[in-house]
Amino acid sequence: MMIRKTAAAALFCATMAATGAHAKEHRIVFQISDGSPQRMNLVLNNVSNIEQYYKSRGDTVKINVVAYGPGLQMLIKDKSPVATRIAAMSLEYSDLEFDACHNTMLAIEKKTGKPVKLIGEATVVPGGVAKIVELQEEGYAYVKP
Repeated sequence: MMIRKTAAAALFCATMAATGAHAKEHRIVFQISDGSPQRMNLVLNNVSNIEQYYKSRGDTVKINVVAYGPGLQMLIKDKSPVATRIAAMSLEYSDLEFDACHNTMLAIEKKTGKPVKLIGEATVVPGGVAKIVELQEEGYAYVKP
């Protein structure tokens, strides 16, 4: 009787593993409010590492990178020191979103008198901090490297 229960448990575990029933979905929001290329690369390193970690476990992961304040530089066309890397990562990771703070864009436009042009991977959100709060309320884990 004990052998049958053990065999049944092993079969159940193997079936669950084979069907991916154990897969979890993870949701993470990364904040970038620092204009240094080192910090931007650190954020992208963290994104890449967490993507690879969870995918190696058979899990899924949805990631938002929210840029505001000096960190918006990360998403400004012809100024971003990481634009090429963002383009490559966006092709590699399907559930990766880069959000640009509209409030910061307006402040830059007011200061410079010129419209802010973003890289193609960026999505404009009304406010960076508000976006982070909303994502946390939806259950996203918050990371500020």
